Amino acid sequence: MAVTDIDEAKLEAFVGHVATEVGAAVNAALALIGDELGLYRAMADGRPVSSEELAARTGTQERYVREWLAAQAASGFLEYTEAGFTLPPEHALVLADGTSPFDLTGVLHSANAAVLARERVAERFVTGEGLGWHEHHHGLFHGVERAFAAGYRAYLVAEWLPALDGVVERLEAGGSAADVGCGHGASTILMAQAFPAARFVGIDYHAESIAVARERAAAAGV
Repeated sequence: MAVTDIDEAKLEAFVGHVATEVGAAVNAALALIGDELGLYRAMADGRPVSSEELAARTGTQERYVREWLAAQAASGFLEYTEAGFTLPPEHALVLADGTSPFDLTGVLHSANAAVLARERVAERFVTGEGLGWHEHHHGLFHGVERAFAAGYRAYLVAEWLPALDGVVERLEAGGSAADVGCGHGASTILMAQAFPAARFVGIDYHAESIAVARERAAAAGV
């Protein structure tokens, strides 16, 4: 391509923008490692730690933890001072507390799963076919559940259902409801626990998700 008229400032800005996007994509994978290995949770007390201390807490190798900490500080997920690396309490609510309504680790899992589906999605650009839910990486199923469950726990029973005229009263009296597209059953189980007199049926075409939902329901005693 012959280029005769280039705005160098615009070019430089866009190169920086792409570099930022690449860094964000790579850091999403590093953040998942932090979640899966319990690195964030081990820092949830908000105290500064060294790579040696964090590796000892989590049973991981210091050499890898050192690089991970540096990358997390560079991305702004952690803070660094002479005392060590720190996970601020506000960041801990997002990265280290699975019960927090601000937990975004499920979103990270879903984003990573979307990247892992890239080759299959590219094929559909040529064939025009769809990509079934069951064809995605398993991280999507777990990520969506985790991302949505935070909102379900905070709002489903307390705010969303009461906003529907007469629904709470009917469920309290022993009504029934279908949770279509229930996935792993997070919302179904929460409603069953909140309204023991009612009957809830979770429906999903994804057999693996239904299997997980049944296990979760049994463990919850509903």
